[in-house]
Amino acid sequence: MAKRPLAGAVKRRLARDIGVVAATRFYRTALAHTVGRLAADPRWCTYLSVTPDAALAERCWPSWPGLTFVPQGAGDLGARMQAAFDGLPPGPVVVVGSDIPGIAPAHIARAFKLLGQADAVLGPAADGGYWLVGLKRRPGRLTPFAGVPWSTNQALAATLANLRGRAVALASTLNDVDAGTDYMRERGRVERLLPCSASARGQRQARLGSRL
Repeated sequence: MAKRPLAGAVKRRLARDIGVVAATRFYRTALAHTVGRLAADPRWCTYLSVTPDAALAERCWPSWPGLTFVPQGAGDLGARMQAAFDGLPPGPVVVVGSDIPGIAPAHIARAFKLLGQADAVLGPAADGGYWLVGLKRRPGRLTPFAGVPWSTNQALAATLANLRGRAVALASTLNDVDAGTDYMRERGRVERLLPCSASARGQRQARLGSRL
């Protein structure tokens, strides 16, 4: 899931700590990294669920062969994630954010493997939230996002409470980047996301389209 990667529209909390330019650059870098690593893996189909819906056709998104773009729709984060689970083709689905520097295909593969024995899988974050959620989606529809207090340290606990009585597995713990303290903690990973050579970096950044 991704927001339109434009200055002032993404990572506002982070921008208050490190500046708008640096925060936007981080988001674009993390988004390109996530799409590039996950969409290239043939073990699953990758969808980029974008918001706002009106930005779906804009040239501001990373591109990759086989990547499918879908709108997130309206509502809070829970409503938009539920729409993704309800609207995608049959089979297990794993949803991740676009601001997780440590994400790798191995994390996604393990989440799908866990869904072989579980109804749902969650990837905890150190702040009490989660960076990944996956649902088997059979034999019945699950609705784990009702009443979840997003952007708080109770998001994971509330989602687990909604899944009480279901088999739930936990994936690896990773962290997203919401504030300056998160950025400093993950800075080593952030700096390794893109190739070091200027030409390679330019090619990757060109995929993001619009500039600051």
